[in-house]
Amino acid sequence: MQRFPHLLCVVPTTKNALGDAAIRGLATLKKMLARRGITASELAKTPLAGEIDGGTLAAWVAVDTTQSVFEQQTGIRKALALLLAETPERIAICIHGAAEFCDQVAPLAVFAAHLNGATLPDRKKENKKKALGEIALFGATISDDRIKAIASGNTLARTLTMQPPNELTPAIYRKQIAALAKQQQWSHEFFDMKKLRKLGAGAFVAVAQGSAEDDAAIVHLRYRAKNAKQTIALVGKGICFDTGGHNLKPAKYMYGMHEDMNGSAVALGAL
Repeated sequence: MQRFPHLLCVVPTTKNALGDAAIRGLATLKKMLARRGITASELAKTPLAGEIDGGTLAAWVAVDTTQSVFEQQTGIRKALALLLAETPERIAICIHGAAEFCDQVAPLAVFAAHLNGATLPDRKKENKKKALGEIALFGATISDDRIKAIASGNTLARTLTMQPPNELTPAIYRKQIAALAKQQQWSHEFFDMKKLRKLGAGAFVAVAQGSAEDDAAIVHLRYRAKNAKQTIALVGKGICFDTGGHNLKPAKYMYGMHEDMNGSAVALGAL
């Protein structure tokens, strides 16, 4: 584990949570808890981080499995933030506790690492953040493929939603969707304004004609799974900033309107 200079330790909120001698940096953690006058169970709300042997930065968090998944993930995310602030290229996650606890918490910790270790559009810094490359899990064995897929879909939705309106016009958005469909081997069909007028899509055309560009469209994607027994349809609104319509909002409420296409981004991420 020495090649991982960043370490996340997850423990249960039980009374003897720190009874595991295998917890890295246990002596350091106990000193930090004593200095603050708190117990290990309080690590669920306030994770701690400190440097341990070999210069490793360790973060410790307690997880209460009786809480909701959202609450558990929130605590893990706070602990990971203490490590990810240094933009590590690799991280080790150690789960301590009974087998049932480890099996329940390990997927949440790995998912949080994939999700929060991803890079998102950022134009405020010259030095671009590097994505977290390697995650090593100790204390449990899980299948990482589904976790990676869910995190990837989430990251895609956030990436699209964050793009400014001059970089995600309807025409540009369509090109990005077409490229994604080719990469993922989805069937892809789009109905441009000419087709929509012929189909009599009056409400859509009425809104879209408010834009100077005649580039609005409805995109239809399909993925056929082998031996599928049912069909699921996802419908997401992709109203880009300049898709159409007219501005009826005060200026301060226009800042976040580029996020109005989030419904379509979530549908793409889910697919």
